Amino acid sequence: MEFQRTRELLRQYLPPPPGRVLDVGGGPGAHARWLVEEGYEVDLVDPVPKHVEQARERAPGCVATQGDARQLDFSNSSFDAVLLLGPLYHLAEREDRLTALREARRVAVQGGVVAVAGISRYSLMQDYTVSAGLSPELLAGEVSQVVRTGSYDGSRGFTVVHFHNAAELAEEVSAVGLSGVRVHGIEGPGWAYVVAAGRCAGQEEAGALVADAIATARLADEHGVFHDASAHILVVGSV
Repeated sequence: MEFQRTRELLRQYLPPPPGRVLDVGGGPGAHARWLVEEGYEVDLVDPVPKHVEQARERAPGCVATQGDARQLDFSNSSFDAVLLLGPLYHLAEREDRLTALREARRVAVQGGVVAVAGISRYSLMQDYTVSAGLSPELLAGEVSQVVRTGSYDGSRGFTVVHFHNAAELAEEVSAVGLSGVRVHGIEGPGWAYVVAAGRCAGQEEAGALVADAIATARLADEHGVFHDASAHILVVGSV
């Protein structure tokens, strides 16, 4: 659901092929693959060597290299669109996030777009709820801390993460000089119900749930009050 909606939203902003796209923190190439298939010239940068190898295999035609979002090895004004769909929530410090955003802006052409994803502060609360794992200790401890500050130390798995709310992510994008900032809730408010119901539903029923949740996400996206109810937030700015 996250992948499908992210692709749908990106298509609203990407230039027509064969534009040049940089996928920063692109992992094993999930987005690079469809971008290449649609005719874009794609470069992918990821800090994990294994991900770089996987991206080369998964997205033939994509130029995948190892690198850091905070220090991109590209010239100024090289790309029509720059995607940061993973790096920001792995950068716990605000200044590191702003550095990555400045680098994205630097390598994008004038009039190009920078698209950034974050994980909602409220997703952890919903995630624990639908998995029946929201104990009083969790609620009073790390879940409360994430909701208040966005900070998570990785003590219960995953990794050190910064969770955003929509206003914070939009502010960080604006802070580096990107303009015309637009905010989207990727999965919409129904994502947690899909996760919970999907554990009990068959494949056909689960597919129908996802389709309904995506339809709800499209409607909810027109109303900013719902953006933080999504598991992931997408913010797009122009250079």
